[in-house]
Amino acid sequence: MARFNLLQTINTVVSTGIVPVFYHKDPEVAKNVLKSCYEGGIRVFEFTNRGDFAHEVFSELSRFAATECPELVLGIGSVVEPATAALYMQLGANFVVGPCFNPDIAKTCNRRGVPYIPGCGSVSEISDAQEAGCVICKIFPAGNVGGPSFVKNIKAPLPWAMIMATGAVEPTEENLKKWFEAGVVCVGMGSKLFPKESIQEKKWDEISRLCANTLSIISSNFTK
Repeated sequence: MARFNLLQTINTVVSTGIVPVFYHKDPEVAKNVLKSCYEGGIRVFEFTNRGDFAHEVFSELSRFAATECPELVLGIGSVVEPATAALYMQLGANFVVGPCFNPDIAKTCNRRGVPYIPGCGSVSEISDAQEAGCVICKIFPAGNVGGPSFVKNIKAPLPWAMIMATGAVEPTEENLKKWFEAGVVCVGMGSKLFPKESIQEKKWDEISRLCANTLSIISSNFTK
């Protein structure tokens, strides 16, 4: 079951400003990456449902986070049907993210008070997701659906929209400035936060430094 309620989760996502997105089949690697992010100041983390037995890895990660990273809000990503959402919520997911919008997932998450952040690529999809109770909508793949200008144009007719951009986001001031000035409340970031060399060589401190630097850029330059 979720350790954080809906408001706590939404507030943490927005206040952190960045949602690391990661998957690895080895639970120990996943734990080290999670801990590295936490030590770098990250307080929200999305593990993705992208491999065989991913739910078993998540189960270990959820238990690990509860004891070793008590303030961390752990969620699950790459969810496309309600059964999978229900499984991960039972294992402790505090939020559910998807590459697309599925209204049945929204119903499943709403029943448990767990935020559902669906992937959307148009104003209509965002509006439909909002109607289904989605507080934050993810534009995905953000770089392909129009980039920061797409966000800016969405915010004109839908100024209340809370948007997370995932895809084509980089941990640099130049890149982050474009997204936050366009109006996003947070960004999702994967491989750019987790260099392959750092993971292969188990240089967990490098991931911590990269997370801390990214958080510093966001908190020092952009208000939400």
